[in-house]
Amino acid sequence: MITGNLFLVGPMGAGKSTIGRHLAKRLRRTFLDSDREIEQRTGVSISWIFEMEGEAGFREREQKMIEALTEMDNIVLATGGGAVLAEMNRQYLSERGTVIYLAASAEQLFRRMARDKSRPLLQTGDKKKQIKSLLTKRDPLYREIADIVVLTGEQSVQRTVTEVIRKLEQKQKETKL
Repeated sequence: MITGNLFLVGPMGAGKSTIGRHLAKRLRRTFLDSDREIEQRTGVSISWIFEMEGEAGFREREQKMIEALTEMDNIVLATGGGAVLAEMNRQYLSERGTVIYLAASAEQLFRRMARDKSRPLLQTGDKKKQIKSLLTKRDPLYREIADIVVLTGEQSVQRTVTEVIRKLEQKQKETKL
């Protein structure tokens, strides 16, 4: 039996929302996505917030949202790719639940997001270079707080969810020993 909150971290395009939704359904839990929650509560898109308030304004909103969401019980939470940049967010996530790092290579992320126009940090001339840069900066932070790491390579969503559950059960068994 898997207990406690489950928090998904990783780069944009790694599948946090998709895998999180399926994971929550399999475990009969509430699924939340911190970016969607920000959009619902503000009534505007993340892109609009970036445009009007800059990245710093968005990160401030994100930190307040993660603080509130991680206080809930028995949830599966997908965080934004940059949520780990704030030390407080890393602290909330690691202290209030089990952190699952959904990892993917820069090449896989580029393939998944090549045509995506909704991500403010990818609106640059060289998306591949930007993805590599973000991954280089953030990967150590994801790993710092991760209780388990799961590669979201070429396998199906269902197989990835099954692997996450297997690793969670294994981790919880080890913790009880």
